[in-house]
Amino acid sequence: MRNRRELLRVGGAAALGLTLSRFLKAQEAQRDGFASKADACIVIYLNGGPSHLDMWDMKPDGPVDIRGEFQPIATTVPGVQLCEHLPRLARQMHRTTLIRSMQHSVNNSHAAAVYAALTGHDRGEQGGGAQPTDHPAPGSVLAKLRPPTGAVLPYVALPYKTQEGAGGPLQPGFLAGFLGASHDPFWILDDPNRPEFRVRNLAPADGLTADRLSHRKQLLSGLDRGLDQRSERSLGALDAFRHRAFDLLTTDGVQRAFRLDDETPEARERYGRNVYGQSVLLARRLVEAGTRFVTMSWAPDANATWDTHGNNFHALRNTLLPQFDAACSSLLEDLADRGMLERTLVAVLGDFGRTPKINTAAGRDHWNACYSILLAGGGVTQGAVIGASDRSGATPIENPISPGDVVATMYRLLGIDWLTTIYDPLERPQTVVPNGRVLHEIIA
Repeated sequence: MRNRRELLRVGGAAALGLTLSRFLKAQEAQRDGFASKADACIVIYLNGGPSHLDMWDMKPDGPVDIRGEFQPIATTVPGVQLCEHLPRLARQMHRTTLIRSMQHSVNNSHAAAVYAALTGHDRGEQGGGAQPTDHPAPGSVLAKLRPPTGAVLPYVALPYKTQEGAGGPLQPGFLAGFLGASHDPFWILDDPNRPEFRVRNLAPADGLTADRLSHRKQLLSGLDRGLDQRSERSLGALDAFRHRAFDLLTTDGVQRAFRLDDETPEARERYGRNVYGQSVLLARRLVEAGTRFVTMSWAPDANATWDTHGNNFHALRNTLLPQFDAACSSLLEDLADRGMLERTLVAVLGDFGRTPKINTAAGRDHWNACYSILLAGGGVTQGAVIGASDRSGATPIENPISPGDVVATMYRLLGIDWLTTIYDPLERPQTVVPNGRVLHEIIA
């Protein structure tokens, strides 16, 4: 009888346009349950495409035009090596899972690859900026389906609205897309490394005290009651924004998160006195204050930092790797010391890797066929390496993994069904991540 009921359910699903594989995936998700292993997530997005061969998956025995200039060093995981210019992160590897078999079929343009990496979806085009019809970023989905309680910024993005090339449009993957602007990130675009840093959108004007703010809120509430019903409906979204703004302006916990001077000078130095190091430090403080999701994009535009078509080794050695090493290692260490790492997922992601062969400009070009990412905390297995690449780092030879798989797993850890249906403005059903599988092998 049970088998007959299941068959009828499959038939009903097919009538609704669902495939058998999708139906079985949904069954698996239902059995799996969605008790969260993480309450918050920090994404360090290495915008432009970091070189896996010069960071995570070195090939010291390969020919010189593949192995490059750097040497590998041992880490706290036996048999696992990283680049010599990541010494501090090497001492944190026992807290992480390193995936060396990432790949995607998305074209090698930054915009399409960023969108895939952050949402698990493929728009399939060459270039192109953010669109209101885009699938939402994980921070936006989390803000809708698992919002924090109280006066808290649910989703924050910093320190840049990264452009698709200097002067280009905003890259896709960071916004709420069809979920609507109310679920977009709160943008922090001031440099937290500057002595005069303050978040202007959350700082009351000079002389505007909490009492005066409260009085203004009462006046506006009185005006609201005088609106006719039609006007009230049309201003509903604006009203929600306004009341949230009042709460954020008058809540000490939110304001305190931005007071980086509360950190010791030594702590700030550990993260690195630059816009990226201090942004990662600020991300940690925001999560401590209750923010669910923070995305830190490591570039003002796609070509500015990790897109090392030329002078790859000079840029990595002198700037990119020392800054990243300081910021990422300090974040993992601090979260662990504060007892927060267990419930905070940290994801180091990128567009793609770089070509195995070094080009004539001493750089490496875009390579989506194989690359690496790093995950830690939030229910992720510690001290693990998943997948492997071939001798030149050109293609996975073990357990190929897609961005959709990673994003689906992030949702699973954050207590959200990756097969959940959400609706666009035309009330059309959309699956959060339709083409991803949960990587149970990395969940502790």
